[in-house]
Amino acid sequence: MTHPPLLHETATDWLDASRRRVLLFGMSGLGKTRISALLRGEGWFHYSVDYRIGTRYMGEAIADNFKREAMKVPLLRELLLSDSVRIASNITFENLKPLATYLGKPGDAGRGGLDFDEYRTRQDQHRAAEIAALMDTPRFIDRAHGLYGYDHFICDTSGSICEVVNPDRPADPVLATLSRHLLMVWIKGSDAHTAELVRRFDRAPKPMYYQPAFLIDAWQDYLSQTGQGPDSVDPDAFVRFTYARALAHRQPRYAAMARRWGVTVSADEIAQVASQDDFTALIARALERRQAPDEADNRPDQDQR
Repeated sequence: MTHPPLLHETATDWLDASRRRVLLFGMSGLGKTRISALLRGEGWFHYSVDYRIGTRYMGEAIADNFKREAMKVPLLRELLLSDSVRIASNITFENLKPLATYLGKPGDAGRGGLDFDEYRTRQDQHRAAEIAALMDTPRFIDRAHGLYGYDHFICDTSGSICEVVNPDRPADPVLATLSRHLLMVWIKGSDAHTAELVRRFDRAPKPMYYQPAFLIDAWQDYLSQTGQGPDSVDPDAFVRFTYARALAHRQPRYAAMARRWGVTVSADEIAQVASQDDFTALIARALERRQAPDEADNRPDQDQR
């Protein structure tokens, strides 16, 4: 398979670059936002795709959902109708709960679940918003440099990026655009990392985005295995049931993105990064691995032996 050229093709290109532009992708919980925040503190512009989704593209829907609930309370209803109070989302790079709450979980309304059709509508909204936020990245690169004077740029993506692109399609519009403007870096977790993410999720299940065909299959399987009707499903039980298989579904898609469109670093390597210099050196090693004949499959774990 031929590969499109990378923004920084070699370690030398990367180390000599006066402007470095990187996109991090991979499972949530492996360090994307930590590294982005670290680099932001050392003079990089931090573009959060999830923040952009939750503000520019889904902010109105999120706020309307809050207002819909507030309108059920007589006092708040009166204040809202007289424009006496304002209800808004306080989403931040580190706190994306307003977005997750809106996305929700399907199942029994008495346990906080959404009707499955409404849940799918919100999933579709998220998909469109995520693609739009990703496609905004080049404009923010230009703004960061031209307006604010930032030379270096880090794009912190959603864990669901692999669900809204086709990594095996050479003309995929999102990946083709991103790869022209940034070096795409997969943070690859091990089996141990995956097991820990599953344990963490089991303790506090959270809403997430799923590819439509995957979601429908998972929903039908859950209903079949439990014998429950759609309106009696425990929302937390369903997302717990779905999470591990979602990670397994995403792993080969992440791998294909890295193989064709970028480079790979391990989550263990990322965990050791404590400064901009550490990060720069790590990306240089990842580019060297990509160039090496015996590392054609871009697996950093071989380099850890």
